[in-house]
Amino acid sequence: MKAVAELLNEMRDAGVIADYALFGAAAQMRYTEAVATLDADMLVAVAAQERLDVLAPLYEFCARKGYRSEGEAVRVGAWPVQFIPVFSPLAEAALKEADTTDFEGAPLRVVRADYLAVLALSVGRAKDFARVLALIESGSVLPERIMELAGRHGLSDAWLRFKTRFLDE
Repeated sequence: MKAVAELLNEMRDAGVIADYALFGAAAQMRYTEAVATLDADMLVAVAAQERLDVLAPLYEFCARKGYRSEGEAVRVGAWPVQFIPVFSPLAEAALKEADTTDFEGAPLRVVRADYLAVLALSVGRAKDFARVLALIESGSVLPERIMELAGRHGLSDAWLRFKTRFLDE
């Protein structure tokens, strides 16, 4: 993951992306026990949003650095990295509020646990609900914080359904 952090920081410094943060299952491992994942999802704010293919500059940058594409991902060391452009106001807020942590001497931006939970809630698959539960059970985020953040992003009904199904006894 150190090579991934270095690549993303270099992309940001070169102006290829405006910002980035690790999210999804790989980010969840910062807050909970290890989970199975096949790739590292990187939320990115792209610099060239006027392009139809907003990710092309990222793939071109990676190719110049010797990283090869594997489908929708780019192989960086052991990690297939998938770049996900900011896709909603919630994702934009998650990126803006991301924490910077040290990963083997390289700074790495990671989406906070509360935003990971609400992003997972917004997707609503079974594995996403399991992520929300794991984040709550680990003590990384309080249900009240999820409720507040979900309400701010129009997901109050989704939270109430989740809470009724999984948390109410």
